[in-house]
Amino acid sequence: MTTPAPQELGLIEALHSTPARRYLSTEPVADEIIRDILDAAVRGPSGGNSQGWAWIVVRDPEIKKQIAGWYREGWERHYGSRRDQILNATDGPMSKRSFLAADHLANHFEEAPVWIVPVLLGAAKSSNPRLGSSIYGAVQQLMLAARAHGLGSTLTTLHIGHEEDVRRVLNLPDNALTMAIVPLGYPSQGRWAQPKRRPLDEVIFFDRYQAP
Repeated sequence: MTTPAPQELGLIEALHSTPARRYLSTEPVADEIIRDILDAAVRGPSGGNSQGWAWIVVRDPEIKKQIAGWYREGWERHYGSRRDQILNATDGPMSKRSFLAADHLANHFEEAPVWIVPVLLGAAKSSNPRLGSSIYGAVQQLMLAARAHGLGSTLTTLHIGHEEDVRRVLNLPDNALTMAIVPLGYPSQGRWAQPKRRPLDEVIFFDRYQAP
């Protein structure tokens, strides 16, 4: 069967309509689509064009099941344990809708048909707080390319409490560092909509920052 061509999206339209999609179906994603998405990702920025990265495509149910357990542990520690507090708050950093979507993803993490794990090689012992600048631009390109193929995605990092375990399961070298796990799948709920953000005039400054 021929793999459908990606949707023709204007750049600005894609940038404005690629929210995190956390309700994903279990429908398989063709290898050709994954390769196309990753081909777009590796065109992204890399410090000094060093390209000291690896991109792990995870489909194995056993690998996903093991890592998903660690992901849920991170979710529970940081957010799930405060479920009632977050859901009953009238004003907080996470809306009820966002919490429920993230909670759903945590509880169905391994059901996403494919994960992409972006890895920086030689970075495990780095203390550089700007290390991600060498790969996160490429990750965003991956997510935009996924959008063109009708695939939902979100950048997650709640597995990092078990970084060494994840490296072992993925057979990564000791000096490697996972920078995220990006679950991919066809959306089962929600729509391609512009994410809600604070008004631009509240967050932009000219020449100098001005405290509110």
